[in-house]
Amino acid sequence: MTSDKHQVVLITGAAGGIGKATVNEFHEHGWSVIGVDRADFGELFPKPGLFIRADISNPTDISVIYKKAQTFSDHINAIVNNAAVQVAKPIIETTPEEWDIVMASNLRSVFLGAKLAHPLLKAAGGGAIVNVSSVHAVATSKDIAAYAASKGGLLALTRAMAIEFAADNIRVNAILPGAVDTPMLRAGMQRGHVGGKTVLDRLENLARKTVNGRVGQPSEIASCIYFLVDEKQSSFMTGQALIVDGGATARLSTE
Repeated sequence: MTSDKHQVVLITGAAGGIGKATVNEFHEHGWSVIGVDRADFGELFPKPGLFIRADISNPTDISVIYKKAQTFSDHINAIVNNAAVQVAKPIIETTPEEWDIVMASNLRSVFLGAKLAHPLLKAAGGGAIVNVSSVHAVATSKDIAAYAASKGGLLALTRAMAIEFAADNIRVNAILPGAVDTPMLRAGMQRGHVGGKTVLDRLENLARKTVNGRVGQPSEIASCIYFLVDEKQSSFMTGQALIVDGGATARLSTE
């Protein structure tokens, strides 16, 4: 079990693009990391740390995650709710089962996890929760309704958590990544919303839609997540939505 003074973060979706970058970001800052994912992490998980293979869409798995986390450490200083699934289909073709798995993974898991994380955050004297939402919560496109709805719901849940947890010195914020070069983004290229014959062509077309003229890198999102957790940098922020999208949502779609 870690010492009372050691900072501990729990990161879901730790084996994905943004997840791995976030694991590395916190490890480089000297934190102990508890990583959670239904997929294998791959290379060795950084020490001191703990990797838990679990599916956050399953309430039983969430209970197991926090039991193992409590065995690893008697406190947690930060939670990063990053795990998510995406179903890219028109609304009229999306099944109730597909809708439900998106909501269970992207939204219900954060609600259930918050209930179990709360006492561990209190044991640390307070801390921070970062919910990884998406620009699709504020501006979306076709064939991704379930994902957009889940990420929009996550913004409302973020505000509610911030209000209820403030008395225990727990800050809660959301980060809204735009186009970031991850396996999820590349898989989503099949929707054909940006055109192009190959994945690289589609990424280039997507990059042109941002003000910066490029897609983001996972490490850029990870550093912003760390900013929202770090008490020295963001101590007066709670209940907020930080958009990190290369300026994509700043530009009129009619321009």
